[in-house]
Amino acid sequence: MAPVIPFSEPPYLSGLPSPYYSPSHLSWQKACRAFIRENLFEHAMDWERKGTVPPEVFRKFAAANMLVPSLPAPLPVQWLKRLGVHDILGVVKVENWDYLHTLIFKDEMARCGLAGPPASITTGVAYGLPPLLKFGSKQLQERFLPEFLLGKKRICIAITEPDAGSDVANIQTTATKTADGKHYIVNGSKKWITNGMWSAYATMAVRTSGPGPTGLSLLLVPLLDHPGVSMRPLKTSGNRSSGTTFIELDDVKVPVENLIGEEGMGMRYIMTNFNHERLSITIGVTRSARVALSAALEYCLAREAFGKTLMDQPVVRHRLAKCGAMLESQWAWIEQFVYQLTKMKKAQADVELGGLMALVKAQAGIVLDECARCAVLLFGGNGVTTTGRGELVAHIYHDVPAARVPGGSEDVMLDLA
Repeated sequence: MAPVIPFSEPPYLSGLPSPYYSPSHLSWQKACRAFIRENLFEHAMDWERKGTVPPEVFRKFAAANMLVPSLPAPLPVQWLKRLGVHDILGVVKVENWDYLHTLIFKDEMARCGLAGPPASITTGVAYGLPPLLKFGSKQLQERFLPEFLLGKKRICIAITEPDAGSDVANIQTTATKTADGKHYIVNGSKKWITNGMWSAYATMAVRTSGPGPTGLSLLLVPLLDHPGVSMRPLKTSGNRSSGTTFIELDDVKVPVENLIGEEGMGMRYIMTNFNHERLSITIGVTRSARVALSAALEYCLAREAFGKTLMDQPVVRHRLAKCGAMLESQWAWIEQFVYQLTKMKKAQADVELGGLMALVKAQAGIVLDECARCAVLLFGGNGVTTTGRGELVAHIYHDVPAARVPGGSEDVMLDLA
């Protein structure tokens, strides 16, 4: 049965046929929505108001193995089975997981419309763990993967610095070996690090040799309660509950065994992470645009002005229709892109889809900006008030910059494509 409010659900959930989704995907969507509704959706706005998500929410997701779906597909099946994880919510066997299951998970996580609460739970695992899974030594994986995969300890990705955002090759944080060769001494700072303040470790980009991309390496750096590390929360205009953090590193001693892969390969390792990061952002941002637009449409059906509902005004219908066309075009592009990922090897996808992924990510931010602005304008005064009927669209509008900048700022993405 189609939803009452147009644009409130993707077409495949609105009763329309799709070539992409199997019975496994549809069963997963139902189970995923039920879990997220109970453990995230119903409380997300309250947590965003407070600026933090209670720690027990992360523990609930970890206990249900619901951190695992944030990883790139295919999942690390051998490791998961070794740890006793054979399926997700009893619905999908880990060996049958593909990127369409990931798409559904990311879309459902963002159904609250707010970027902060879902980011507070999954961002660290989604982006901080893959380099360790792909490039970490067997010894390093044995030491850390069980705790990270099961959510017993938290991890984050720490790339960005005060003077190096999208320009990753310009990172200045240094990691210098001690005279005995047993440790790196890390000095520098990291900024806008999501989940940083709760993380025991960071997959951190550091400079181990000269300038440029070939001087970068990835290091697993201890954070919480570690000597020389200080962290403080950063206040942001949106995305308030995601744990955005400023990290200062002053002579932080890190064992050389914590090097991920090889020295000088950090930039290449980071590049292999980009498609998954940008896709994850894109899916969530597009769902936020859907929430904003459907909220505006519902409001316009009920709100009266000048003797008739807003929906009876041609100019209002035109604005909504324009946004609807952008939204559904964006979603169709995402589905196509994800389907392609299910048919390609990662190495091939990284090369052939990298530019397109940058373009999809940039366009998602543009679509969100248009839909969120449309919603605010149609809500009128309610849309600029962070309480009452327009609270949700006001929060979504504040999240727009956090969609267009992280994961590669919009202009950089358009140029890359």
